[in-house]
Amino acid sequence: MYFPLSFVWLWYCIRSRSLWFFSTSNPTITFGGFEGECKREMYEQLPDDLYPATCYISPDDSFEIIREKVHRSGIGYPLVVKPDVGMKGLLFRKIGSPGELKSYHSAMQVDYLAQEMISLPIEVSVFYYRFPNQHKGVITGFIKKEYLEVTGDGHSSLLELIENHRRAKFRMEELRQRHQNCLHEIIPNGKIFVLSYAGNHNRGARFIDLGHQIDERLHGVFDTISHKARHFYYGRYDIKCNSLDELKQGKNFYILEFNGCGAEPNHIYDCDMSLWEAYREILFHWNVLFRISRYNHRNGAPYWSFGRGFIFLWQARRYFKWIEQLDTGF
Repeated sequence: MYFPLSFVWLWYCIRSRSLWFFSTSNPTITFGGFEGECKREMYEQLPDDLYPATCYISPDDSFEIIREKVHRSGIGYPLVVKPDVGMKGLLFRKIGSPGELKSYHSAMQVDYLAQEMISLPIEVSVFYYRFPNQHKGVITGFIKKEYLEVTGDGHSSLLELIENHRRAKFRMEELRQRHQNCLHEIIPNGKIFVLSYAGNHNRGARFIDLGHQIDERLHGVFDTISHKARHFYYGRYDIKCNSLDELKQGKNFYILEFNGCGAEPNHIYDCDMSLWEAYREILFHWNVLFRISRYNHRNGAPYWSFGRGFIFLWQARRYFKWIEQLDTGF
């Protein structure tokens, strides 16, 4: 999809005299958040009350150490786990007991985090940018996410419900592996069974456009966050909230993640855009990214060197290919 636009991206590289012109877009995030950044550095730039209780775990930690970390962080079960460096919901899991956490830990070979599972009912994404020399920013995208889930009818097994679901049926291999212990259970009538808690397209989530809900109150909330978070100028916030109105009041919400300059403006999906409208939206965001990055560079933020960026990107691609294989194993 991106190939016809690649020449525009190349033009920005030429104008910047750097293949990695975007590396200055969010100066306090590795590589500007384009790819391979860790979640820890993002959380540590946010006020503690804006993100779920979190603890960081090494694959070398003993399980006793892990239990102590989880306990000290005030995290109860169920909780969620995910790699510190991750993407597309890879190795993201809901953990319901110490035994499940122990099994997950024994299979993990990378640093990961355990996090309070936020039970607030609505998950949204907000795409936001702010020019560094301006106090106010702009929200260009606002979507609601619906997890991949099935609803029981009282006589069909989970496997049958998956086979008859218009989107889930295309993910049979993954979902068989993920839910192998309950595939033949009959799901009670009206009960919702969530197949994946990862709110992204790669894990089957559906996006619903909320662009009509963007207003000055919502802008005010994210302007405040942008200033608190030091140097977040461009990217997408994934958030859980109690209601859209309370989010606009700056109440009862948590930031699950902030995705930097590598984030797609995911409001182009499932929002009745034509391909050409989506291209126009992508090009608009690339222009904003270029302008923010150039401003930061002219004010002291150095572009990454060719060698540094090449090696980092190569290592990140190898890492993601590896954890994608690891994800299919459990």
